[in-house]
Amino acid sequence: MIICGIDEAGRGPLAGPVCAAAVILGDKFRKYLLNDSKKLTPSRRNELEHMISVEALVWGIGWASHTEIDEINILQASLLAMKRAYDEMMKRAGEKRILPLGANATAIVDGLHIPKIDIHCTAMVKADAKVPEVMAASILAKTARDTFMDEMAKTYPLYGYETHKGYPTKAHREAVLKYGPSPIQRMTFKVN
Repeated sequence: MIICGIDEAGRGPLAGPVCAAAVILGDKFRKYLLNDSKKLTPSRRNELEHMISVEALVWGIGWASHTEIDEINILQASLLAMKRAYDEMMKRAGEKRILPLGANATAIVDGLHIPKIDIHCTAMVKADAKVPEVMAASILAKTARDTFMDEMAKTYPLYGYETHKGYPTKAHREAVLKYGPSPIQRMTFKVN
């Protein structure tokens, strides 16, 4: 059975996109100690991100922007990012000439909801702490989103995105109240 792990990062922030990843690891990853991305140090996450991106059988990243989040809500945007990650993974699989997934494949998604993709898909609460493929997806999504927010910190330095990544910290809320919403602010999320 081929397992595709899918997870997202960035549902809770007040700013920035939501990012998702889809990953098929292959047998060699059974020896690596993966974990939920939130339980890893940033340096260990980055180390594993590099390893996964180089050695996984195939993977993809998908995004939904802050404006899409405001338009369709965070749940639907997360599912959209997951579908985009899966589609990107399948595009890469085609380029690598990996066999079609078909009936011998299943996707496991962290959480309660599943995206609309063309293989069997199961939602599993805390899959990012139980299923290596989902752990890998969690790591790729988190590192990609953190990198994006670090770049946004350079563009919008008043908001401190390099430290809180858009999450609703006291400093982030105070910056929004002082300077107004940043251009990547989720306008449907309450700041105060």
